Amino acid sequence: MSLVSQHDFDTGLAPPGEGGATAADRRRLRLLSFNAQVGIHSSKLHHYVTNSWKHFLPFHGRMTNLDRVARFISGFDVVGLQELDAGSMRSNYVDLTAYLGERASFPHSYSRVNRDLGALAKHSLGLLTRLEPERVVMHRLPGPIPGRGAIEARFPLANGESLVLFLVHLALGRRARRSQLDYIAAQLAHEPHAVVMGDFNCHPESRELQTLVARTGLLDPMPCAATYPSWDPRQVFDHILLTPDLSVSDIRVYNVNLSDHLPVGIEIELPGERLLVEAAH
Repeated sequence: MSLVSQHDFDTGLAPPGEGGATAADRRRLRLLSFNAQVGIHSSKLHHYVTNSWKHFLPFHGRMTNLDRVARFISGFDVVGLQELDAGSMRSNYVDLTAYLGERASFPHSYSRVNRDLGALAKHSLGLLTRLEPERVVMHRLPGPIPGRGAIEARFPLANGESLVLFLVHLALGRRARRSQLDYIAAQLAHEPHAVVMGDFNCHPESRELQTLVARTGLLDPMPCAATYPSWDPRQVFDHILLTPDLSVSDIRVYNVNLSDHLPVGIEIELPGERLLVEAAH
């Protein structure tokens, strides 16, 4: 696992393969998972106090920071975003998934509201993709406190099978995470080609994550750089897990201070000649 510096980003070096996969190389996919903290830039611990009002009220810098996020994510094929807003007072009633999709030129965007607080906040997940899924399912994850969900996207492969991707933002409590990962494991029981990515709120060696690995055959999380907090990363909370048939050609954490988490990206190669079927237009 490598760490790409803030300097690399600011001087204009794009994420791997600016503009996403080309039609000639659809065996390779560049994936990114990023907890965007509703567009709030954080660089010090005390910002959790001084910026707390930004979780509830609009401010001019939110969209400026999200424009930087859009520039960063534009080099990927599939982007999973956590901690967005689907259109409430704090975002000036803008669906942030749709906004980022438009600014980063993604043709397909999907938003799932996990916790709807009306005008105050609409906590959501966002999935952006340059390849059209054949199916998208919004899942409600179990837990004692409602408000956690997952987005499932299925991408057709040339041999008639599918690549299944789950985007998640798991609970803070271990027991709730365990039930949520058990639910995901059941959904993936018969899926030979799968990716699970997002903010897991737990370390690779945690019992609940290791149980998911054991039940599904997903690869163990690879040794990787910490992703949280972004200004002094010590915790490995953001993961991308893969079935063994998906080989990895690049994986890295990007040291860009756009949130309180750092984004993690991976480039995978699909097995054999299983090119993704191009969507009909």
